Amino acid sequence: MKNVVRHLDALQAAADANGGNRAAGTPGYEASGRYIEQQLRKAGYKPVRQPFSYEQFELESETLEQVSPTARTYTAGTDYSTMSYSGPGDVTAPVTAVDVNLTGDRASTSGCEAADFAGFTPGDIALMQRGICSFEIKVQNAAAAGASAAVVFNQGNTVPGEDRTGLLNGTVGTQLSAIPAVSATFALGEELAGTPGAVLHLDVESGVRVIESFNILADTRGGDPNRTVVVGAHLDSVTEGPGINDNGTGSAATLETAVQLAKTKPALQNRVRFAFWGGEEDGLVGSEYYVSQLDAAGIAGTLLNLNFDMVGSPNFGRFIYDGDGSAFGTKGPAGSDVIEAVFEDYFASQNLTSAPTAFSGRSDYAGFIANRIPAGGLFTGAEGLKTAEEAALFGGTAGAPYDACYHAECDDITNVNRTVLDQMSDAVAHAVVTFALTEEELRSGAQARQQSVPAESDYRGHQLLK
Repeated sequence: MKNVVRHLDALQAAADANGGNRAAGTPGYEASGRYIEQQLRKAGYKPVRQPFSYEQFELESETLEQVSPTARTYTAGTDYSTMSYSGPGDVTAPVTAVDVNLTGDRASTSGCEAADFAGFTPGDIALMQRGICSFEIKVQNAAAAGASAAVVFNQGNTVPGEDRTGLLNGTVGTQLSAIPAVSATFALGEELAGTPGAVLHLDVESGVRVIESFNILADTRGGDPNRTVVVGAHLDSVTEGPGINDNGTGSAATLETAVQLAKTKPALQNRVRFAFWGGEEDGLVGSEYYVSQLDAAGIAGTLLNLNFDMVGSPNFGRFIYDGDGSAFGTKGPAGSDVIEAVFEDYFASQNLTSAPTAFSGRSDYAGFIANRIPAGGLFTGAEGLKTAEEAALFGGTAGAPYDACYHAECDDITNVNRTVLDQMSDAVAHAVVTFALTEEELRSGAQARQQSVPAESDYRGHQLLK
């Protein structure tokens, strides 16, 4: 455990010396990468960088205020938030609600079809409700109908494990939208929909810049390269803070597993590739790039992916990705159930409780499961609220976030539960060794015949798509 904490201290130092963060394309990320490479080389690996570039969304300023009938200024990050890849624009216009449903189950297809905009007045601001289709489609339809801007508010219904009333953190795609677009709480949407003659002023200054980043890859000396176990954790933070829980913890646990595996030198059945992904916070860019560069033989030769993203949350749960789909209805590619079972059995052997978490597409396994590669991993919780049932299982505080410093400046070295980090780090090592030594064909036979295609992701990285 002390070595894992030593790695976290180094990542904190990298952020402290470079403007307080380790985001992709920054000196803090470069310093983090150099530290990882140094430690891998000391352990006997030959790490390589896999470079890639992409366009990163930049928000310079945002304003949302009601001009009439009541002058009111709304608070960014509380009442509303500019969607990732929102186009720029300064608009003052009436608000028109588009096919919203504020009663009953609040089921909504608001803005999902061009017909929803029948009679819409060009130049107005389209007020739409979350539901069914992606935010990108809603905003595109609004722009096609002549809307000058778009406000998409939360749906206000009840979905277990999801916040359907608070502020959305959404994206409208990977390119700037034609009109400015912001998300809002259900309360704000309900207020605007119920205010006759509401006029809003919405001003978004945004753009994109090209980011040059890299993944770090390091292979074990032994093991069949046609049966590669990819063990991944994203190394980048958000710009708001040093990212020590998200995802210094996953990076540190992965790094120390690599170091210890090299020391013990077991006779490996399968090659292990340790991967430290860049650009995760901008939409899983590094891991998606890695998978995109695999040819058919590379896909077939990837035995499985293990993903570790946030494994030290202060108000933690011991969550395992739901590989067999028994808890959330969507199973991973064939073999994902085996990975889930390995983690479940390990925690049971340690007399530790665990619980499933959904394959939502929020982390770097997404590119692997999209290509039918078995995947699994661990997670201790992000901005979601711990339930009473989870508090009974794991302790901690019901109704509070798993990590109150998620994507914030306070996600520093003090924002880690070292007890759960120790437990999760041991589980990481156990799973890596287990699959490095397995002779099982995870994707063969009955499992392959039962394989389901992963559902369309609800997220692009940490940004909601719909």
